[in-house]
Amino acid sequence: MARAVLMVAAVMTVLTSVTTSTEGAPTDPHTQPFDYPSVPPGYDYKYGVVDEETGNDFGHEETRDDQATTGSYYVLLPDGRLQTVLYSVIQDQGFVADVSYSRRRRR
Repeated sequence: MARAVLMVAAVMTVLTSVTTSTEGAPTDPHTQPFDYPSVPPGYDYKYGVVDEETGNDFGHEETRDDQATTGSYYVLLPDGRLQTVLYSVIQDQGFVADVSYSRRRRR
C-alpha cells in the first residue's frame, strides 16, 4: 500500500512539474526593456485654489525646458501672510529656492 502511495505521489510530482513549465509560455511585457525616445523633456502646468468659505488660498506653477525647471508656489498662511517660493532646479545646481512673505492677499 505504501508503495502505491509513493508511486502516485511520484507521478503527481512529474505531472505537476510538466504542466507548470514556462517553456513556450508568453513573456510578460513588463519585464522587457523599453527603448525610450531621445526627446528633451518639457512641460508646464499651473493651478490655484481660492475658497472664501474655508480661507484656502494656494497655488503652484512650474515649467521645464530640457534640463532646467523653474516655478513658484504660494500659500496664504493662517496669520494672513502670503508665503511665496520661487525656485529653480538646474542639472548640477540642484534645488534653489527663494522664500518671501508679504501681508497682501493674493487674488
